[in-house]
Amino acid sequence: MNKQIRRLAIGLLVCYLALFVQLNVLQVGREKELNANPLNNRQTVRDFNRPRGPIVTADGVVVARSVPTVGDSTNKFQREYPTGDLFGNVTGYYTFSYGSSQLERSTSDVLMGDTPEQRLNAIGNLFADDNSGTVQLTMQSDAQEIAAKALGKREGSVVVLDPITGAVIAMVSNPRFDPNLVAIPDAKQAGKLFDFLNAAPGKPLLNNAYQERYMPGSSFKVITTGIALENGVTSLDRVFPNETEYVPPQTTDPVQNFGGSACGGTMTEVFYRSCNIPFAELAIELGPERMVAGTKQWGIGEQIPIDMPRAASSAFGEVDDFTQQLPLLAIGGFGQGSDAMVPLHMAMVAATVANNGSMMSPYVIGTTFDHSGRVLERTQPSVWKQPISVATADILNDLMIEVVNQGTGRPMQLAPAPDGTPIQAAAKTGTAQLNTTGPERSNAWIIGYAPVEAPKYAIAVVLKGGPDDEISAGTGGKLAGPIAKQILDFLLARDLAAAG
Repeated sequence: MNKQIRRLAIGLLVCYLALFVQLNVLQVGREKELNANPLNNRQTVRDFNRPRGPIVTADGVVVARSVPTVGDSTNKFQREYPTGDLFGNVTGYYTFSYGSSQLERSTSDVLMGDTPEQRLNAIGNLFADDNSGTVQLTMQSDAQEIAAKALGKREGSVVVLDPITGAVIAMVSNPRFDPNLVAIPDAKQAGKLFDFLNAAPGKPLLNNAYQERYMPGSSFKVITTGIALENGVTSLDRVFPNETEYVPPQTTDPVQNFGGSACGGTMTEVFYRSCNIPFAELAIELGPERMVAGTKQWGIGEQIPIDMPRAASSAFGEVDDFTQQLPLLAIGGFGQGSDAMVPLHMAMVAATVANNGSMMSPYVIGTTFDHSGRVLERTQPSVWKQPISVATADILNDLMIEVVNQGTGRPMQLAPAPDGTPIQAAAKTGTAQLNTTGPERSNAWIIGYAPVEAPKYAIAVVLKGGPDDEISAGTGGKLAGPIAKQILDFLLARDLAAAG
């Protein structure tokens, strides 16, 4: 009898151990796999019945929050976006049936109170109903509003950075979307809206300011000039002949200046006049190895290290792409051909010149807080790249000042301070001609910063042109320049007023 009891006890113990191991495998070892299974919505149901913290701007405007659901919804909370589409491409969406995007996705642990530190802090308050956290942005609501107003209905992007820290002050793209339209409890209606947005031209569900790239045109000449200066290929003393055509090696097809005009002069003159031929010549003199290596120093070819999901990378090409295609290298020198730049990256290019050659990592998350208001994490500025020396940055600064004072960037000349003191800006324009045959298509660019003596804001504006429309018929200076001016005038006037 005792033998039978012993066997039964051992058998029960084995079953208990097996059950214990299996539960741990399911709850710990396969937790992520099971939660990711599309057939398992228990985690989603639990999340939508828990409070989720807000996302707020640097100046305290709530751009995402959870509110109690109305009606007979099975979920206690619904996500709401009080500023509509103004910050939609930054916050992203948080939905029951279609998941999440942008900051709603990447900062979900903080917002739900699920970071290790928040969980540890919650141990002391087991009966708390709300352990959610807050995400505070570096972005400013009034800066975002003026950027959106200046951009208007035109397809394109505006990015404003603090050049010294890399903090994003404003980041607006058209087309964009209102996340309130997809964060609704009605899954069927939300699905129809997602289908519409996914099929819409211009990719409104993306944040095109950092997730798309465009041919940069002459705004790329800042990079080419920086590479040439660093390699000793050019200097301010160099004089280029006044030419209408230049035939690169390996071709009989000449490179021309914009509009087929004659253009030349000193390094300063060809930069502020935005001649194409001198920069094609500089790229050829540098050669594929040095030119490609130089672009990599600027971070081209690498994913932009912003604290948001799925950032794009700018593109120029590899050495093998140009060895037998030197004409492509020549036109790449002035921002055409295979060149493709992310708008955020071009703002970082301008910021690098403003910041004495240091390219800072961009970020939109300033500080995260737990439910009690204690700081979880505060972003510390960090250098991503050092593509140019202080001396080269000083030269580029002088060149970009002349673009504004007497060149293609004159539409970005800023309003003086209230006491009449001039405010100097520095800039480079770009008009990227996207095709050589058929209806004309161009992108209009301007990048720059101000005030020159103590830079506070770096900016990039790109307008995407269509066949024979206003953008394609214009230039970066005439079209993008006034947008940059409007934004910088507002920000600088605001700052002066706040300073008393």
